[in-house]
Formats: sequence, structure tokens, C-alpha cells
Amino acid sequence: MAGTSGAAVTIWHNPRCSKSRDTLALLREQGVDPVVREYLKEPPSRKEVETLLDLLGGEPRALLRDGEAEFKSTGRKAAGISRKDVVDLIAAHPVLLQRPVVVAGKKAAIGRPPEAVLKVIG
Repeated sequence: MAGTSGAAVTIWHNPRCSKSRDTLALLREQGVDPVVREYLKEPPSRKEVETLLDLLGGEPRALLRDGEAEFKSTGRKAAGISRKDVVDLIAAHPVLLQRPVVVAGKKAAIGRPPEAVLKVIG
């Protein structure tokens, strides 16, 4: 795998999402054959969401798709949402996971834009 020092690369993928498809294609163009985790078919556990947040760093809400109907139905606001709330929401409603997320070793990036993931595989 190019630039990953032998670390497995995983993409948390939704094949219906153009950004996710574009990111997967970009990884493959870079010579990376990632493990494809279709998180809507295989939802993340709370522990997995916690790990993603740790690897991503920054604001926990960056991992949350707050424009989805499932989020709006909670009546919550994205501003000021706690890390625990993000974990709870994504574990209960995987569609709220921002996509795609690429994990390589102890690094992760959200593929928005797709090129943002190059920093974790390079």
C-alpha cells in the first residue's frame, strides 16, 4: 500500500454517496486497496465511534451529519453538542456518520473533499 507503512486502510463507505465513491476511487488510484466498511449495513459500535473521534481529533460534531432528518427529529442543535451526544446519535443512527471516513493506522480523515484523505495515506 502506497505510503501507509503497511497499515491497513479502511474506508467507512456509503456507495450511494458521490463523495464516498470519489474517495474510494481516489484511494485506488493511489495504489491503496482499502477495506470497505459499508457502515449502513454494518453499523459502528459506540466504541468504534469513540475511536473514530479520537483518530480524527478536532470537534466531535465534524463526524455528525446534522442535516439528516434523523438528526433534525431529535430536536437538538449541532452547535455545542457534546462528544457523548455525537457517539450516542451515530451509534443509534448510523446514517448520521459523516462520510466517508478513511482510517490508516493511527490516523483518520473525512473525505470532504476526497483529497483530504491523502494526508492519512501519504
